[in-house]
Amino acid sequence: MSFESNRFPSGLLRLIQIVVAIGVLWLLAPYGIVPAGTRGVMTTFGKPSDDVLDEGIHLRFPLAQSIHLLETRVQKSEGEGDAASKDLQAVHTRVAINYHLEPHQVAQAFKAIGPSTEVIADRIILPAAQESMKAVTARFTAEELITRRTDVREGIASLLREKMQRHGLVLDEFAIVNFRFSDSFSKAIEAKVGAEQDKLRAERDLLRIRVEAEQKVTQAKAEAESLALQRAQVLRPA
Repeated sequence: MSFESNRFPSGLLRLIQIVVAIGVLWLLAPYGIVPAGTRGVMTTFGKPSDDVLDEGIHLRFPLAQSIHLLETRVQKSEGEGDAASKDLQAVHTRVAINYHLEPHQVAQAFKAIGPSTEVIADRIILPAAQESMKAVTARFTAEELITRRTDVREGIASLLREKMQRHGLVLDEFAIVNFRFSDSFSKAIEAKVGAEQDKLRAERDLLRIRVEAEQKVTQAKAEAESLALQRAQVLRPA
């Protein structure tokens, strides 16, 4: 029996050889796979290609070339930021964003911004969203941010969409999750709403009283006319 056989049983040695062979084959595999919902960028000794790899199998030179995958499905991101309204009220805005990376611009985004869709979103979408929120919020008073919420949302989405398109990102959906104001302004709004409700209640009560009074006057006239008619019938000669 050999010295190697004493140290490694034949079964264990065989298993090690198989594992090493699989590792070498995987490392030297002359192909790469781009899964569904992604696109690939080939790098040769670290230099990225200008071509975008579609879904499927692609040949590559082992060790020299690598395939980097970027997600092109719709992704979701949330952001928030502080701004000032037209009447200088502090506003904290929280938004939700659905977006995706334009497939044909994957290679350019990879080279210019970052190695993954998540990195690209962090570097582009969040700063652009905060800048857009500040720009649009300044056009409206604090009260208008509430009463004209749709206009505010469309204004922010328009600016954000333009900024994202420059970097190969597409805005699919944009929503304002919440506006939060200072405590003093929130209390002032509550007081104003309460005053308006009291005013409406008083107007309804005044209208009710007026209608009831008119009803009483009408009823009194009818009763008076009825009494006058009865007297006339009594005084009429037989």
